[in-house]
Amino acid sequence: MFITSPQHFIRKPQKIISLVPSQTELLHYFGLDKEVIAITKFCVHPDEWFKNKIRVGGTKSINIDLIKKLQPDLIIANKEENEKEQIEELATEFNVWITDVNTLKDALAMIKDVGELTHKEKESETLITRIKDEFYQLQTSNQKLQTCYLIWQKPFMTVGGDTFINDMMKYCSLQNIFETRNRYPEITLDDLHIANPPAGRQGCQLVLLSSEPYPFKQKQIDELQQQLPGKKIVLVDGEMFSWYGSRLLKAPKYFKSLSESLGY
Repeated sequence: MFITSPQHFIRKPQKIISLVPSQTELLHYFGLDKEVIAITKFCVHPDEWFKNKIRVGGTKSINIDLIKKLQPDLIIANKEENEKEQIEELATEFNVWITDVNTLKDALAMIKDVGELTHKEKESETLITRIKDEFYQLQTSNQKLQTCYLIWQKPFMTVGGDTFINDMMKYCSLQNIFETRNRYPEITLDDLHIANPPAGRQGCQLVLLSSEPYPFKQKQIDELQQQLPGKKIVLVDGEMFSWYGSRLLKAPKYFKSLSESLGY
């Protein structure tokens, strides 16, 4: 069944499966090494879990038969990262908690909920306080670089204004030029030239190439630079912009370094 309250378990769940990479890392931060019995092939952090835990497929291609054999008492999924039909099927037999994270505020609420679900309230409260302190210390500029954040090529895909990445961009003085669009729209390079900025703003100044889900490299920078002369193109760590668990502790320092390298 779908769990509707984080106070669902009177006793701590003993067999947890995580279907979300950033939340897998969070469960490790909470010290749930014995309780987490399986993860996905994209749950690359921490390394010892990636090497030793059972893998139940990808985030969008879950091995349901294997999960049924494992008989978990809690499955943690995400509205965006997992396929609705597969999660609904799992919920007919198992306890499923679904998260929906689009902002830093959502992420902190998710951390609190997962802490309550797994009886790690003290650890979650401490983590939330630390993350808030780190983000509070970030200095953002009123003058924001007009930016396109690319997550895919062939076709090119960017991020809309209702995404977690869009919210993170604000913390390093970046204005998403596609914030009026939803989720992850396909675009063309022509869109970067003709995107109509609000009055008083410049057109696209910066293109960020994320390390995930498409693994952009220097090769793509070189290719795009020829097609987008005059625009700054930079590779960025996609985990810092899109992982909403305990990795948020590291994001502010990364954002500060990125902003300084861009001259902000």
